[in-house]
Amino acid sequence: MNTPTERPHVNAYTDGSALGNPGPGGWGTILEHKGKIKELSGGFARTTNNRMEILAAIKALEALNRTASVDLYTDSKYLCDAINKNWIKGWMRNGWKTSAKKPVKNQDLWTRLVPLINRHEVHFHWVKGHNGHPENERCDELAKEAASGTQLPVDTGYEG
Repeated sequence: MNTPTERPHVNAYTDGSALGNPGPGGWGTILEHKGKIKELSGGFARTTNNRMEILAAIKALEALNRTASVDLYTDSKYLCDAINKNWIKGWMRNGWKTSAKKPVKNQDLWTRLVPLINRHEVHFHWVKGHNGHPENERCDELAKEAASGTQLPVDTGYEG
């Protein structure tokens, strides 16, 4: 088994966008490892910004072909706080209910994210959006380009 010091280190930059919120949406991510860069993006016909923010993190972590130490940068306080403030652990403990006993939004995505953050050593970092952070700005471009695409698929987690 790999120890944390044997894991490759990856910087993952992520962003999500929904034009209209809800509306056409997209996600973008940049993976950086040893100076190599990989950009990924995708979109949906109708979704929300928060869903795309979570999905960007999922897609970044799913793209890793082996266990890694990951510094994940996002401008989503919702995503960062859910992990760093342990909201997600409380939601799981409460059967995916909030402290107000309401169903957690985006549960389908959170349940995809949990095994990924358990597989990798992931540290979530919040960056201020639209503030000149080069990778965040590029991820925003990728997300908006994807949201502006034609013949976008249905986000079944949102529409269903």
